[in-house]
Amino acid sequence: MRPLHIWIISVESLGRQVLFHVSEEPDIGRFEPRPAVDGGDPVVWAIDSDHLRNYLLPRDCPRVTFYAGEKTTQLDAQGFLGTSAAVVAVEQTWFERLQSCRLYVYHLPSDSFECLDSCAGYFVSRTAVMPASVEICDDPVAELTRRGVELRVVPNLWALRDVVVASSLQFSMIRMRNAQPRTHAR
Repeated sequence: MRPLHIWIISVESLGRQVLFHVSEEPDIGRFEPRPAVDGGDPVVWAIDSDHLRNYLLPRDCPRVTFYAGEKTTQLDAQGFLGTSAAVVAVEQTWFERLQSCRLYVYHLPSDSFECLDSCAGYFVSRTAVMPASVEICDDPVAELTRRGVELRVVPNLWALRDVVVASSLQFSMIRMRNAQPRTHAR
């Protein structure tokens, strides 16, 4: 088993929030704003510490992530989460890649960032950003477990996606364009 680099993430660093960018690229010395997918202004994307778990996977890996929010019913929390703080679900076809990937977790100073979506933990900067440090995650599965996240491996994400969207849970669906096609029950 590969060694696991474990880090302690502090939400505050000298009185400022620390934000993160997760990549499979080991040597990013400067994050330049890139055009947004929707054609918006170029930005540098970052994630807050509460939602970092959603990105401890290969970049293109489709995933359904969910956790209890203020409006989550007790029935949904028990039925979907059990005793887990959060769930990250991936398809079986991505599991081997998840187990073997190495991730680089860049710590970014928050000075130039603005919150785009507090529910998802998304932040953007319209100017270039120099990382303050970088940590290596050699075993994302173990890191998710260490954070109290339940990793679920399913053949297809669409059925889970549909029931989570219809629930009272907080959720994020990431890279679903890379998911297996929907299957229809007969």
